[in-house]
Amino acid sequence: MQLYLRILSYLRPHLAVFALAGSAILAFAFLNAFSFVLLIPFLETLFGTDATPAAGSGSMDRLLQGTVGRFVELDGPAQEAIRGVIVFILAVYALKNLFDFARGYLVAWVEQAVTKDLRDEVYAHVLELDLGFFGRTRMGQLVSRLTHDVEQLKTLVTRELARLVSSLFEFVAAVLAMLLISWKLTLAAFVVVPGAMGLWGPFLKRLRQGDRQVLDLAADVNSHLQETLGGIRLVKTSGAEGRERERFESLTDRYFRTFVRTERLRALAQPVTEMLAAIGTAVLLWYGTQLVMVQGELSGPDFLAFLGLSMALYRPVKYVSKFPALVQPGIVGAERVFEFLDSPPEIRDAPDAVPLDGLRERIDFSSVEFAYEPGRPVLHDITFGLPRGSVLALVGPSGAGKSTVVDLLGRFQDVSGGAITIDGEDIRRFRIRSLRDHLGVVSQETVLFHDTVRANIAYGVPHATEPEIVAAARAAHAHEFIEALAEGYDTVVGERGTELSGGERQRIAIARALLRDPPILVLDEATSALDAESERLVQEALAHLMRDRTVIVIAHRLSTVRLADQILVLEAGRIVERGDHESLLAAAGAYHRLHELQQGA
Repeated sequence: MQLYLRILSYLRPHLAVFALAGSAILAFAFLNAFSFVLLIPFLETLFGTDATPAAGSGSMDRLLQGTVGRFVELDGPAQEAIRGVIVFILAVYALKNLFDFARGYLVAWVEQAVTKDLRDEVYAHVLELDLGFFGRTRMGQLVSRLTHDVEQLKTLVTRELARLVSSLFEFVAAVLAMLLISWKLTLAAFVVVPGAMGLWGPFLKRLRQGDRQVLDLAADVNSHLQETLGGIRLVKTSGAEGRERERFESLTDRYFRTFVRTERLRALAQPVTEMLAAIGTAVLLWYGTQLVMVQGELSGPDFLAFLGLSMALYRPVKYVSKFPALVQPGIVGAERVFEFLDSPPEIRDAPDAVPLDGLRERIDFSSVEFAYEPGRPVLHDITFGLPRGSVLALVGPSGAGKSTVVDLLGRFQDVSGGAITIDGEDIRRFRIRSLRDHLGVVSQETVLFHDTVRANIAYGVPHATEPEIVAAARAAHAHEFIEALAEGYDTVVGERGTELSGGERQRIAIARALLRDPPILVLDEATSALDAESERLVQEALAHLMRDRTVIVIAHRLSTVRLADQILVLEAGRIVERGDHESLLAAAGAYHRLHELQQGA
């Protein structure tokens, strides 16, 4: 029940529009039932039968006299009465279809509004989650929950709910009209209802399991597509097309089999409920003819109108009986979306967090420990100090923990032990947004968005002026090549900056960092993937960027760290050596071995 209430809570901001849709649904339901009732005066006038049946239809007669009889002279000449009834029927149908349009439009409006709210909420939650979550979760799973699962949930919240409400209203309206004609025949009509309503009870659990497997496998297919297409160069250079094709075909085969198995259960609803409706109709035909021909309690026109109403009755009954099966994908989608929304960010501001107002003296790592999983530490007793305005270099083999050290400084991860302080204050006392505003990163893998050069430079500084953007580009040695682009600063760089060379992308990233003007700068392998000429230009831009800042340089190539004030050599998460370039070479230890290997190379 709690799950259903939470699903329905997404209607709360749009209750006024949904209430209007409900009013249109109600009006449509009663006009739809009334359109069948209008067969009675038409047939009675056509065949000249008594307008007042012998038993039990006084209420219906009063209803017709109070509605049709107010506009049409039913006791007048037959031709005029028939014309009047036909015009009245057309008016009722016109009004009914007007309300049908209103309910369709209003439900669609609410549906899209709910979809927007859901997507906005899920996307906002994605942005708040820490990097650890993205390391544990496949990107395809996230995309699937933002798209496919949200689609399933919004359909349940709006479209299927509206159809359920419409079916219930249509059912009530048909039953009331049937009772006005004959309460005995109405009881007979309900012979089939309990079976239709309870038909899908035993299947619900299996349907929910099947629908969840279908959604999980759809997300796996999505993830595989993203991973393969993202690494298509590696796939082709490794000659792995056949292997990837087999893996993908295995996933799609599992998806196909699970989907078909689940739909087989769902498909039972239509034929079985149709058969139950046929049985109910047969019961009505037999008993109705007894009331008309043997007992004389019902007129022929009343019986025909009742049969029409019974047909209108079975349609909503069939839908309500299938409703639990139809909404299972939406229920499972809701569970998956809510599982995601209920995953809180592991790294958040402390209740008494304060803004960081600048770096005055130094940054200190004191006996810092870190583990991604309990009992499996990746950093051990990391201790060092970084005075303001100095340059620290972190070197060592891949997997030594260099990038993790920087992640801890920006609180993309939190320490498992020890502390990181800025001017003596633990960084966990500062607001995360404020802390990261003081940190700029230029990495080997430059991230550019499918937007203009101007927008990419000003990313994170939305109110930057044109002169500020151009000044940052000049300082990064990027202005000249930007001006040479087809549309200058308005050139769209393509997805991930594919329209630019590696050196050009890197200089735009440096311009972005210059515009932000962070006091703490991290250079993470910023030149390792560049050719000699591009590296020279980028190094010149980096020299401008590093001026008067506190800098941490992560590098495999030792040529980039010669001028660092302090070099830390990391191996297996531990600091094994520290000093400047000359002293570490003289020590003939790990740094010296790395230097010799690179010189030999």
